[in-house]
Amino acid sequence: MNFRLVSKMLAIVALLIGVTMVFSLPWALPSMGWRRDLPRPEVFEQSGFIGLVGSLVVSFLVAGMLFWFGKDARGELYRKEAMAVVGLSWALATLLGALPYLFHGTYRDAEQRMTVADALFESQSGFSTTGATVISDLESPELVPHCILFWRSSTHFLGGLGIIVLFVVLLGQGSAGKAMMRAEMPGPTKEGSTERMQHAAWQFALLYCLLNAVLSIILWFMGLTWFDAICHAFGTMATGGFSTYNASLGHFQSAAIDYTVTVFMVLAGTNFALLYILLFGAPRSINPRVNQAFARLRYVWSDVEWRVYMGVIIAVTAMIVVAGMYHGSFRPETGEASFGAELADAVRYGLFQVVSIVTTTGYGTNDFDVWSHFGRGLLLMLMFVGGCAGSTGGGMKVIRHILFVKILGVELERAYRPNVVRPLRLGKTVIEDGSIHNNILVYFALILAIFIWSWIALVAYEPDATWAATASADAAQHKLIDSASAIAATLNNIGPGLGTVGATRNYGHFSEVAKLLFVVLMMIGRLEIFSVLVLFVPKFWRNR
Repeated sequence: MNFRLVSKMLAIVALLIGVTMVFSLPWALPSMGWRRDLPRPEVFEQSGFIGLVGSLVVSFLVAGMLFWFGKDARGELYRKEAMAVVGLSWALATLLGALPYLFHGTYRDAEQRMTVADALFESQSGFSTTGATVISDLESPELVPHCILFWRSSTHFLGGLGIIVLFVVLLGQGSAGKAMMRAEMPGPTKEGSTERMQHAAWQFALLYCLLNAVLSIILWFMGLTWFDAICHAFGTMATGGFSTYNASLGHFQSAAIDYTVTVFMVLAGTNFALLYILLFGAPRSINPRVNQAFARLRYVWSDVEWRVYMGVIIAVTAMIVVAGMYHGSFRPETGEASFGAELADAVRYGLFQVVSIVTTTGYGTNDFDVWSHFGRGLLLMLMFVGGCAGSTGGGMKVIRHILFVKILGVELERAYRPNVVRPLRLGKTVIEDGSIHNNILVYFALILAIFIWSWIALVAYEPDATWAATASADAAQHKLIDSASAIAATLNNIGPGLGTVGATRNYGHFSEVAKLLFVVLMMIGRLEIFSVLVLFVPKFWRNR
C-alpha cells in the first residue's frame, strides 16, 4: 500500500470539504438566512458562523498535514490504493462534515446538544444521501441556525454528485480517476477507456448541477424562498431528503410542489447517461435520418433497466392507491370527502411516497405509518430496490434485480436441462462476462447477511426503553419490525422507516452505539460494498 500517495489524495478531499463550507457562511447574514412562514432573523448568526469557520480551518489544517505527509509520494495509484482512497475519503468527509454541528453546539432537541455520535450520524446521512436525522426541531434558528442547515443540505449536494466524481472532474487523475470512480459509483458499470470515464464524470457533474439549478428556480417561482428552494433541490436531485421543515415537503401543502418534486425525483433515479442523451446528444446507434427528439425518447425507452424502474413505480403506486382507497388510508379525519377528492389524494400521496422510497430520497408529504399493513409492507419492500445504476439514487439498484432474476431463470433451467447452454441476455445484449454472474450472487448474499446480522445486533443491544414513547405492552413486537425497517432504511439510504423511525419521527432516541452502527451501514449502502468492507481486512493494508 502506497500510504504517501493515498495521503496526498485524501488531502485534496479535505480541501474540497473545507472549500464547500465557505458557501454556507453567507446564510448566517440576516438578509439571507430566512424561510417562508417564519420571521426574518434580526441578528447575525454568530455561533453558526464561528462553528463553520472553525470547521473549515480544521479541514484546511488536516489537508495541510496530509499534503505534508504525501509530498514525496511516488508511483502509480493502483486498484488497491484507489479503493483505499474512496473508502477513507468518505470516512474523512464524515468526520470533517460533523465538525460544524459540534463546534456550533447544535441542539438535537430543545434540551440536548448533539453528541459526537449524533454529529457523525447527521454528517454521514448527508453525504450518503440517506436523509435520516437525529434533529427533532429544524425550524428554530436558536437550535439550528440557517447557515448550519445550509451546510446540512450541502452535504447532500456533495454526496449526490460523489466526492470522487468531483475529484475526477477537477483533477482528472487518468487511470487512477477511472479506478476510483468505479469503486465509488454503486451499481454495475460498463468498462471504458480512461478518457471516456473522465468525460462521463464531466457529463454527470454538469447535468447534476443543471438539474439542481432548474429545480431551484422552479421552486422559487412556486413561492419558496431561495433558501428553501436550493435546500430542497439539493435534497431532491441527490435523492437525499433533508428538508428545512419538520414536516418535510408536507409543510407546503401544495400539490403542484409535490408533483414537481416527484418528476425530479424520477429523473434523479434515472441513469444520468440516459438523461444526457435525452437532453444533449444522440448515441451512434440512432439513425441521423430519424427525428432526433423521437429517436432519443425511443433510445431511452429501449433501456431495460429504465423500463423496469418505471414499471415498478407505476405498479406499486397502483397497488397502494387501491389498497389505500379500500382501507381508507387517505380519508380525512373528518370522514367527509368525495370519492374524487379521496382518489386525487391517494394518487398524489401514493405516487410521491413510492417515488420517494424507490429512489431512496425519503421525503414525506403524508404519514405513511398510518397506512394499511399492505401499503407499509410494499414500502418496506421498495427499500431493497433502489434507483438505476449511474443515478444519484442509493439502494441495491434495479439492474441488479434484473440480472438476479435472469440468473435465477438460467439456474432453474440448468437444474432440469443440465446440457443446455443458455447465455445471459440483457435486452438484446448478450452478457459474456462470467464474473457478473458471481458478483451479483455475492452482492445479494452480502446485503442479506449484513441486514440480518445488523438487525439481530440492534435488537439485542438496543433497550426496550427506546420504544417507550410509541409502544407499551407489545414493545417487543414493535421492536422487531421497527429495528428491521431502521436497518433497511439506513443500509439502503432511504432515511425514514416504520414505527419509531417513521415519517414523522427521527433517530435521535437511539443509543450511541446504534447510531454508530447506522453510520457504517449508510456508508456501505452509498458506496460499492467492497470499497468499505476491504478497509476491515488486514491483508488489504499490507505492502505488495
